[in-house]
Amino acid sequence: MAGHDHSHGGPPFEGASQSGHGTSSTAGRSGGHAHGGHAHGGHGGHVHAPKNFGPAFAIGIVLNTGFVVVEAAYGYLSNSMSLVADAGHNLSDVLGLAAAWIAAILVRRRASARFTYGYRGSSILAALFNAVFLLVAMGAVIWEALVRLVHPEPVVGTIVMVVAAVGILVNGVTAWLFASGAKGDINIRGAFLHMVADAAVSAGVVVAGLVIQLTGQAWLDPAVSLAIAGLVVWATWGLLRDSVAMSLDAVPPEISPEAVTGFLRDRPGVIDLHDLHIWPMSTTSVALTVHLVIAEDHPEHRTAANGFLNETAEGLRTRFGIGHATLQIEAAGGPACRLARECAA
Repeated sequence: MAGHDHSHGGPPFEGASQSGHGTSSTAGRSGGHAHGGHAHGGHGGHVHAPKNFGPAFAIGIVLNTGFVVVEAAYGYLSNSMSLVADAGHNLSDVLGLAAAWIAAILVRRRASARFTYGYRGSSILAALFNAVFLLVAMGAVIWEALVRLVHPEPVVGTIVMVVAAVGILVNGVTAWLFASGAKGDINIRGAFLHMVADAAVSAGVVVAGLVIQLTGQAWLDPAVSLAIAGLVVWATWGLLRDSVAMSLDAVPPEISPEAVTGFLRDRPGVIDLHDLHIWPMSTTSVALTVHLVIAEDHPEHRTAANGFLNETAEGLRTRFGIGHATLQIEAAGGPACRLARECAA
């Protein structure tokens, strides 16, 4: 017999004790319902993605877009590479916020016959895009800063300080907008960390502008831009690592496969298990599939049920090439499957 469940973002094992989800049927009974290989809306691992962050995304994008224009213009006028570097960083944040916002909308769209889990994976792609774009932008900044270190150019320190001070305010407000969701979603966490880092970087630029104003040492400007780029690359590495792992269906780091296995083996009647898979469906939801072997003398064991499962799994393999089918038996007339009720809603 096989069981199948998708975690709903709660404690790691919360979903495992619930009704399964997948191709669900009855063996030797009538009135069973089928979930058609997830084509019903992909409710395995419902997205708890931010429902109320639309205004935060909008405000953050508007504020940072305006600041990018101002910062880039004054960076050019003051000949400040550090301002231009920070403007490039903020531009990448704007694109990252836009991608995360689009993904947050897509993950709530209903599934279709083709996209049987809906568009939840778009949140993972958005996080990956955000990390890659940011690293590429910082590569360009590092190159230009190195050129400026070899050939320093005069910088207007006062303008640098004023514009960077505005950046502290803009980035601080934007970070505050995402603070409440930073723990639950890698996209929101990325936005929050970027804004906090930007505020800190802007503070560093203010200090650099003051030192340049007092000492006239123009080389400090590209040096600060290199420090900015290094900080951003360091902060982005974790986001890149996590988003790549998610895109490769790695088990989320907060979930222990050994602990999940132990929990399942302790379930009544289970004597063995195999084909256990745990993977992120999006940046906020986790899915699990497993085949559970029930003891012969346990009430849940049914010879007919095993035959039905084996025949159905073989049919899926030979007709459709689906090699990892997860099936669950449900008794007609018993308590309604939680996922069936949610799918009908």
